[in-house]
Amino acid sequence: MPRSQTVLLDPAGREQATVLEVVEGVCRVYCPCEETEGMTLAFLQAGDRLRTDRLCSDGACIEALTPLKFRRDVVNSEELGMDAVNEWTLQLLRVRHLGQAEQRLQALMALLVNRLGLRCRDSFQLPFRLTHERFGELIGATRVTTTRLLSKWRQADLVEMSASDINMNLAPSLIESSPLSF
Repeated sequence: MPRSQTVLLDPAGREQATVLEVVEGVCRVYCPCEETEGMTLAFLQAGDRLRTDRLCSDGACIEALTPLKFRRDVVNSEELGMDAVNEWTLQLLRVRHLGQAEQRLQALMALLVNRLGLRCRDSFQLPFRLTHERFGELIGATRVTTTRLLSKWRQADLVEMSASDINMNLAPSLIESSPLSF
C-alpha cells in the first residue's frame, strides 16, 4: 500500500476473531466515526497486530505513513488478551493528561521516537511526518499552537524537517527530557 493511502477495515467482519499484522512499514489507525473526527487510536509498525474483532461498530481506518504491507491472520490462543491498539490508546491518554501543550507535544515526540523511531548518530529520526493539524489532534491543541511550538523548536535546533525529506529529526535533548518515560 503506498504512503498516504487509507483503507477502511470493514466492521462487518468483527465476529471473526482475526488480526491484521503489519509486515512492513508504519501506519496510523484511526476511528472513521463522524463524531470523533478521525481520532487516532494507534500507530503500528512491522510485527504489530491489530485485532479486528475489537474495533468500533463503524470499523477503523489504516493510513499508510510509509509504504505498507499487512496481512490478515486468525487470532491464536496466546493473543486473546493482547492488543496493540489498547497499549497505544493508554500511552496517548497519558500524553493528553499533561497540563501544557508544549509538555504534551514533547511527550508525544518521545513516545513516537521510542516506539517507532531510529537512533542516528546525533539525533533521533521518525521515518514519517505528521501534519501540524494531526499533532494538534493528538495532543489536544490547535494547529496554530502546534505550529508555534514546532517553529520554536526548529529555531532552537531541536527539530529538523527538510522540505524534500519525509523524515523528522529530533534532538536527543528534546526526547531525553520528556515529562513522561516510555
